[in-house]
Amino acid sequence: MLAGVIPTPGASRQHQISSIILDHWPIEWSRRYFSQGYIVQDPAIRTVRRSSAPFLWSELKPLYREDAAGRRVMEEAGEFRLRQGFTVPVTTLDGEIAALSIAGERLELGPEDRGVLTLLATYSLGRSILLRETDQRGGVRLTPREREALQWAAEGETEWEIGERMGISEHGVDKHMRSAREKLRTRTRAHAVAEGIRLGLIK
Repeated sequence: MLAGVIPTPGASRQHQISSIILDHWPIEWSRRYFSQGYIVQDPAIRTVRRSSAPFLWSELKPLYREDAAGRRVMEEAGEFRLRQGFTVPVTTLDGEIAALSIAGERLELGPEDRGVLTLLATYSLGRSILLRETDQRGGVRLTPREREALQWAAEGETEWEIGERMGISEHGVDKHMRSAREKLRTRTRAHAVAEGIRLGLIK
């Protein structure tokens, strides 16, 4: 099983990895997936970004039949016994796109099974996101967008650059940063970044 918030296009490898909430994939596959940047080529991720309907991986074959990069991702996943899968896209309360996938050598699901798994995946993913957002040490909850904006700020990006990375306006970035500062009880960007790192909310 793998679950997480779908990072914005162009996100760094560090951001991609930090977006994972639950990871029970074979560790060697996870390492290869992120080191090779497969998230950009993955037909399942592309499908999650444009549709909210749950799907079987077998239903993706028409999408990557003529796409060598996408086909390579799916074939290499099969080498790690992840040949058949089921993915449930979820839109969070903050408007983020997230997804939970289960996979294995064989996966047989009837219509009723798909419905039950969709319900369980939606609840599990929502609950996991909530728990991750709540820092147990400080009780600070940042939304995924606030966390992402703060992370880019920590890497020295300007508000314009952060907006380009996140696909939003500078005003949108300012809104997320202002909200993060308020939650962290800080007044400046530098202080918010320092506090975010201290609490383990960003790296």
